[in-house]
Amino acid sequence: MSIFSRNDARTTAPTGAAVNPEQAALTGDYTIDPAHSTIGFVARHAMVTNVKGGFQDFTGTLHLDGTDPSRSTASLDVVMDSISTGNADRDGHLKSADFFKTDEFPAMTFRSTQAEALGGDEYRITGDLTILGTTHPLTVDLEFNGAAKDPFGNERVGFEGKAEILRSEWGLTWNAALETGGVLVSDKIKLNFDISAIRNA
Repeated sequence: MSIFSRNDARTTAPTGAAVNPEQAALTGDYTIDPAHSTIGFVARHAMVTNVKGGFQDFTGTLHLDGTDPSRSTASLDVVMDSISTGNADRDGHLKSADFFKTDEFPAMTFRSTQAEALGGDEYRITGDLTILGTTHPLTVDLEFNGAAKDPFGNERVGFEGKAEILRSEWGLTWNAALETGGVLVSDKIKLNFDISAIRNA
């Protein structure tokens, strides 16, 4: 079941659009559960391998509209000092003035501006991503993984998402040349999201 897919069990929304009643029932406000969610990234290192990392401290909210997906929204705030790649020296470098300048810019934020259904369990959300005080649009392709009530009575929804950015567009330009050609850190960064969100009471 997807909040955005269509099947034979339908009702009619006020606008005349066909809506699955199970999808409509998921309409509401949700809070992202950081204990069961991940926000990660992948960067190419030395042109030959991938380095993976993520952020350990973040908060976010979702508003889902199962009758009109275009009215769904998302908001995310990430504490940049919580960056982790499994290497303390590398993490320290990423927090420094060469990269994220976490003392000066403690947060990365995302505020959605548009949502659209792509069919099936797929949809796309576009918004403003702010890093180092610079804001550019970001489009995230998302897959709806379903909804369930956990053993503690929480109503949960789950999503997986992916996106790509060029870090230089946000002023993240530090690099080092390799003797064999190329650079130490790729400009293209892959972002990945595994989100579990709990419906607000």
